[in-house]
Amino acid sequence: MIGLMTAAMPEKPGSESRVPGKARRKLRRIMIYILVIYLSWLVTAYLVQRSILFPRSLIPVDAQAGPPKDAHVLYVDAPGGKVEAWLIMGDGVSAEKPGPVVIFAHGNGELIDHWPDMLAGYTRMGVSVLLPEYRGYGRSAGGPSQRAIGEDYAKFYDQVIERPEVDPSRVVLHGRSIGGGVAAQLASDRPSAALILQSSPSSINRMAARFLVPWFLVRDPFDAVAVVRDYEQPVLIMHGSADRIVPPSHGRRLADAAADGKLIFYGVDHNTLPTAGPYWRDIEQFLKDAGVLE
Repeated sequence: MIGLMTAAMPEKPGSESRVPGKARRKLRRIMIYILVIYLSWLVTAYLVQRSILFPRSLIPVDAQAGPPKDAHVLYVDAPGGKVEAWLIMGDGVSAEKPGPVVIFAHGNGELIDHWPDMLAGYTRMGVSVLLPEYRGYGRSAGGPSQRAIGEDYAKFYDQVIERPEVDPSRVVLHGRSIGGGVAAQLASDRPSAALILQSSPSSINRMAARFLVPWFLVRDPFDAVAVVRDYEQPVLIMHGSADRIVPPSHGRRLADAAADGKLIFYGVDHNTLPTAGPYWRDIEQFLKDAGVLE
């Protein structure tokens, strides 16, 4: 009887509601912790993003290095000093026989010092090469940003098309990795005959989204998709199918957005694309189709 009475005794009032209440409070604390961590991540991402996007302090500069002996050195003014560029003339180009020029924008972990030999394929075609540096990189003054680099590239463009060796109707813009965003920005500011985007993000916003950083916190969006959507000249998109830094989906997105776009995938990763066998053959054919090369 006692056992039955004990089993039948009602629970204390409010005992059922206390357990869910504790669970709700625990869940609320967890949500607050997650929110605080995420907000801290957003603040950190906003403050350090340019150090990540432009890691110039990690790139060693050879104090003894300089332009190739056959290069012309150009300068534009920047806060604290000057920004340099190297102009290497194409084979057979002269004031009497002006030729096309490619303005090349390198990746964020590189210097113009790294590219004269790599771009010799252009000069062998009779295409001159202009290599502008980014602010704060190498021997150039200032600090890099989308706006600063865009201003400098526009000034270098204006300088180079005034040279008698350059045909201003045959300017090609070529950007690698983040340089694709630089080249695309220049394409929206100055006329060009063709645009080449190599291993390039469709936008930094899209790259940042992979790390849960919202678009409105990205200070340098380099929105190449928005540019190629309105670009009326031919666009060549070259991407490594094994690229783990800028996924191949970025190349597809650029090609889909371009009115006159051609997408070529190579079975390489982000940093070995320039050595791909058909690389220069594909560029040469593209320039012929675009009317840049005779």
